[in-house]
Amino acid sequence: MTETTGLALGLRALTKRYGPVTALEPTDLDIGAGEFLTLLGPSGSGKTTLLNLIAGYTEPSGGTIRIGARDVTRTPARHRNIGMVFQSYALFPHMTVAQNLAYGLEARRVPKAEIARRVEAALALMQLEGYGNRGVQQMSGGQQQRVAVARALVIEPDVLLMDEPLGALDRQLRRQVQVELRRLHLKHGRTTIYVTHDQEEALVLSDRIAVMGKGRIQQLGSAAELYARPANSFIAGFIGESNLPEARVTSVAGGMALADIPALGLSIEAPVVPGVAPGAPARLMIRPEHLRLLPDAGEGQDAGEGIGARIIEVIYLGELTQFGLETSRGAFLVARGMEGRGLRQGDTVRLGWSPRDVLIVPDTGP
Repeated sequence: MTETTGLALGLRALTKRYGPVTALEPTDLDIGAGEFLTLLGPSGSGKTTLLNLIAGYTEPSGGTIRIGARDVTRTPARHRNIGMVFQSYALFPHMTVAQNLAYGLEARRVPKAEIARRVEAALALMQLEGYGNRGVQQMSGGQQQRVAVARALVIEPDVLLMDEPLGALDRQLRRQVQVELRRLHLKHGRTTIYVTHDQEEALVLSDRIAVMGKGRIQQLGSAAELYARPANSFIAGFIGESNLPEARVTSVAGGMALADIPALGLSIEAPVVPGVAPGAPARLMIRPEHLRLLPDAGEGQDAGEGIGARIIEVIYLGELTQFGLETSRGAFLVARGMEGRGLRQGDTVRLGWSPRDVLIVPDTGP
């Protein structure tokens, strides 16, 4: 994470209701100065509601919002000193690039000489030198995205908010701009809150990720923490890809559980996360890259020798190969790695994994 010098944003019991519908459950969240935090979740998870509350575009039903030392809960959006980048960019089509950047500064009655200096600095920061007199409609989608970010930064906001800003770009350009945004953040260190439903985007950009679902933060942590120890099956499936067969937990002690995995015909001991309890719904998480394809040794293998499976799908992904596999009990699993290049659809294999690479998680979440 970027080095912080204090708290940039603090939320306490922040909530939003629309009649009988609660769009955001009471939420506490602290964001450090210079941090890049992503709100990640599917449609309807509450992430955009939370962003709009922070921006001041939506009035909360309860709770407080502090930016630095200021309580801005009832402060109008225009007085919060927040920069906003929208999915549609929301640029003024009849203005030049420089005029778009200058607009917010003129509204704040910044002196003309200072406006000119800040506009040139923002253009340089976004690698748009020489584009000031160009009409925004003459620019590509990637260039317009840079203008939108420059316009948000030129006012020198306390917090920068981004709402799905790469949604209009094609996949290749989106990946390129993701890297540029991360480099930009490391350079200017502006506190940033970023909304997306794209987990790859969140993994590339973020210091921390808040995974949202059902109007609440389901888990908050670094990308590595969320990937390695998801709090529940929803997060295990949403951050990356996972095989998640049902686990029937019989006992839990010392961070380990004994469980039956009916779909695989196994009884195993595996690490657990908080919330796993005997009799409660649970899943065994096995990431595709942790499944090993072993030589087939015929029928009747026990759990220590792996489980038998038939390859029903082979997908080549450049360096890696992905295999869709069906076990003898009809369970579908996905394995991904550099091994097994000579295997084909219809071949039989055994599947194995290291005990340290599996996890039992609660079967909860959206």
